[in-house]
Amino acid sequence: MVGCTVLLLACSCSTSPSSEPPPAMTPHSSVGDGEGQLNLIAWAGYAEDGSNDPSADWVTPFEQQTGCQTNVTVGNTSDEMVALMRTGRYDGVSASGDATLRLIYAGDVAPVNTDLVPNYETISSFLKNQPWNSVDGQAYGIPHGWGANLLMYNIQVVRDAPNSWAAVFDDAGKYKGRVTAYDSPIYIADAALYLSKTEPELGITDPYSLTPEQLDAATQLLREQRENIGEYWADYTKQVQAFEAGRSVIGTTWQLTANTIGANNKVQVNTVLPKEGATGWSDTWMISSKAAHPNCMYKWMDWITSPEVNAQVAEYFGEAPAQTKACEYTTEPDFCDIYHATDEEFASQIHYWTTPQTQCVDGSGDGCTSYDEWTARWHQITGAAS
Repeated sequence: MVGCTVLLLACSCSTSPSSEPPPAMTPHSSVGDGEGQLNLIAWAGYAEDGSNDPSADWVTPFEQQTGCQTNVTVGNTSDEMVALMRTGRYDGVSASGDATLRLIYAGDVAPVNTDLVPNYETISSFLKNQPWNSVDGQAYGIPHGWGANLLMYNIQVVRDAPNSWAAVFDDAGKYKGRVTAYDSPIYIADAALYLSKTEPELGITDPYSLTPEQLDAATQLLREQRENIGEYWADYTKQVQAFEAGRSVIGTTWQLTANTIGANNKVQVNTVLPKEGATGWSDTWMISSKAAHPNCMYKWMDWITSPEVNAQVAEYFGEAPAQTKACEYTTEPDFCDIYHATDEEFASQIHYWTTPQTQCVDGSGDGCTSYDEWTARWHQITGAAS
């Protein structure tokens, strides 16, 4: 067994999905014996082998059961994962919605025969056959876990208990220099979602399907917000440190971050799903179109979404499990309540990350802006090097 390796990789290739249909591929029709090896790209915490935390190990039992010796490369960003998958050296990836369509339309991943993954049947229905993990009714992966991008604030500083994203946009000047936001081009969707509610004349119906004019409006809002941002974050542990040190007092976050701050008991924070709704993520295990070990990959997709294992991963990572039966196995009795794991009404308020493309992902036409355009705008907003 090989431990997790953190790999930094620059991606200079085009990152937007094509407007052409995905390459025609036939899903596997059966799963045979494992090939003896499996090479994965995963978010940190998704494929633990006990080397980081002896109590977190769902790779070793998988290896013992299947004979598939598993090598895990940790991806730090979605762009990095896309670049790694394009090398053809990996069998599968735990892709977020800002990467999935790029991989599908480029032909980097293959369609999935969900009949070969028995645990798929009891995965939450609201995560299946969605725009970020399927095309024309064909599944391209198995949902793993999900969550919302919430509004978090220090209750000792922010005393008006905000219930709107206005707190980090129109009213951000109240906390100038101590507002924080997620450091990714996909955060443009957060601004677009807010504008869809506050400026309906813009005609934004889907935060990932923006015309050039709508992208201009979201960009302008984020430029105005930039004046009040103290820190952008991509690593949640850095956001924990910023809140505990008082450098940040309000911004977008994950429930995991709030739980960590609460456990440390240095500052008091609260989280809220604002009235406008929120963006969020639903991660998907996808199989490479060039997988050298497809049988092991199918076995992995079924293993990682089995009730007991999916519960372990969800608790370790801090997200809602995709598997509905996982709630029977969580060590924390109210874990699934905290993360709204099977709460379809809560889930319906989330606009899950979906890769922007010129062919609008909401099906409204071909006049939308691509992820490459979003990336260029994000660099302009934050001052990052392109």
